[in-house]
Amino acid sequence: MILGCRLLPWEYGVRNLLRRPSRTLLTLLALTIVVLLVFVVVAFIQGLEASLVSSGDPDVVLVYSQSAAESIENSAVSSSTPALLSGNVGGVQRIYETRAVSPELFLGTRIALEEGESNRLGLVRGVTTVAPLVRRQVRIAEGRWPGEGEILVGKLAFAKIGCPPERLGVGQKVRFEGREWTISGRFTAGGAAFESEFWCRLPDFQQALKRQDLSLVALLLKSGAPAAEVELFCKERVDLELQALREIEYYASLQKHYRPVRMLAWLVVWLVAGAGVFAGLNLMYGSVAGRIREIATLQTVGYRRRAILISLIQEGTLLAAAAAILAGVVAILFLNGIAVRFTMGAFVLRVDSVAVLAGCGTGLMLGIVGAVPPSIKALRVPIVESLKAI
Repeated sequence: MILGCRLLPWEYGVRNLLRRPSRTLLTLLALTIVVLLVFVVVAFIQGLEASLVSSGDPDVVLVYSQSAAESIENSAVSSSTPALLSGNVGGVQRIYETRAVSPELFLGTRIALEEGESNRLGLVRGVTTVAPLVRRQVRIAEGRWPGEGEILVGKLAFAKIGCPPERLGVGQKVRFEGREWTISGRFTAGGAAFESEFWCRLPDFQQALKRQDLSLVALLLKSGAPAAEVELFCKERVDLELQALREIEYYASLQKHYRPVRMLAWLVVWLVAGAGVFAGLNLMYGSVAGRIREIATLQTVGYRRRAILISLIQEGTLLAAAAAILAGVVAILFLNGIAVRFTMGAFVLRVDSVAVLAGCGTGLMLGIVGAVPPSIKALRVPIVESLKAI
């Protein structure tokens, strides 16, 4: 029987993994941690991008001051702006005989959960009852619309200020801008950035801040209506110093702003994968070094180096695939949907198809690339020297 043309049995590689349970488990754990880190970073990137994409409504136009640049928190427009826009701009939707023009006051401020505490930074938006008509993603999930001295809490506001979710339940109280506010309800926004905000009545917020101006005016245009008329109004009224921008364009500019962060995150993915490859090489070198006599024996009985190399790669790939599956299960069960705090608010980690592809691809790369160099080095040693190895 000519064994040189045959590959080693599939069961041989599997049994080899089971013969050394301690080393196999330690290698599996190390590979799982590496792949899990890849899942975490990619889930962060996907969650950030999904939040920015879902925040933009193509039919909503934002009007705010020219001096604010890309930071609406620094914008200040006259309180008469909504009436001027409503009376001079066509194409604005009417919903239940109400023109969809939402005046809003948006600010980052210190929020206290207990008396004397003020180290939690939150985002507060003063709105009117027109806001839900313009911000079509918003849905009240619990409670009711806020009355005087009350606030509506976003689904992810707890992550933004760093507190347990139950601390922002209906009926709980928080303090900001020198006043105590009662939580009247909680809302969701389909993953949009609004979910990390606190909403209150615009007159109450203006009174608390002792200011009568606004941060922006949001207009909901008719489906497919151009924003040219709004932009023309802003250009003609140079005394108001306004600029108009579609909401999707505003969040697209934020995507460009956070592009270095995403690039850095992808760099971390490659660095983690590269470190994992070197860790895999180190582990495989140690594994193969203890099997030199076994490899030489296989060559003595007639197996070609190619067949032995394929068997060693099979072992590494099986172990790496198991690590990728284990890391994927942990990521889906324990990482997916976790809320994280960020400068723009908060968003949830997303273990989606891209994250699964990156994680599993990294795992398989660790198994294949990590097994080849040490296997080739061991096979290049002369058979006679290998048989004498201890």
